[in-house]
Amino acid sequence: MPGSPYTDLDRPPLSAVRLRRALLAPHGPWRRLELRAETGSTNADVVAAAQAGEPEGLVVVAERQTSGRGRRGRVWQSPPRAGIATSVLLRPGEAVPERGWSPVPPAGYGWLPLLAGVALVEAVARLAELDARLKWPNDLLIDGAKVAGVLAEAVPGPSAAQPPAIVVGVGLNVTLRADELPENPTGLPATSLQLAGAAATDRDPLLRALLRSLADWYDRWRAAGGDAVASGLRDAYLAGCATIGRQVRVLLPDGRDVRGTATGVDPDGQLQVDTATGRLALAAGDVLHLR
Repeated sequence: MPGSPYTDLDRPPLSAVRLRRALLAPHGPWRRLELRAETGSTNADVVAAAQAGEPEGLVVVAERQTSGRGRRGRVWQSPPRAGIATSVLLRPGEAVPERGWSPVPPAGYGWLPLLAGVALVEAVARLAELDARLKWPNDLLIDGAKVAGVLAEAVPGPSAAQPPAIVVGVGLNVTLRADELPENPTGLPATSLQLAGAAATDRDPLLRALLRSLADWYDRWRAAGGDAVASGLRDAYLAGCATIGRQVRVLLPDGRDVRGTATGVDPDGQLQVDTATGRLALAAGDVLHLR
């Protein structure tokens, strides 16, 4: 039947009922989950929900995105049911007394996209049994090719006195074939879990593992007051990051081009690069690994 989600048996549809049973409170870490057959962008959907006052804990999943976004306005698209496209709503600036969470200062929010990167590494290693590594800040690589990316966006509160919400979106290529892979404007090749020889490409357990790992690391980070060092997040990130120790070229948002050796990630999540003129701490930029 044309248009049926069962026409491609390698790409079965997700089940909202099963996902909600596994991931929503009281037995799971999330509060509400919406599964959409198609949407423009899961990030845009969650941003709109945040602006409307949606509490923390919303998850939006799409079987297909038509206008998915990456950093610098890049497009992230894939065929229906060939990948994971999901976004979550976090409100780290709000206290949660029943969990012992105090508000996290906005200066710590920069760790949230890196936190999502750590969750991606864990989920792919556990289920796909692949050696996936992070390119700072949060591109997921397998053998040097990009298989996933993360986009975090701040949503201002209704007044200057209220902290912003944070929307974290993840796009993961699962069963894309070679002729379906997107082009990357920075020249980094793309791949998918299937093309990389994954032990498992069932999106249901992959999505569950990703969202549970994301919630677990968010819990640890919030319990530590947003301290990436005390929560163990910084160590976990460094253990999974392929950028550290590499010669890199960093394309900065202002158009500048920085070259040097990536030596670490500081407590604020900034990439430390030793250049010919000294050490720089970079909060944003496109990193290219040099040979």
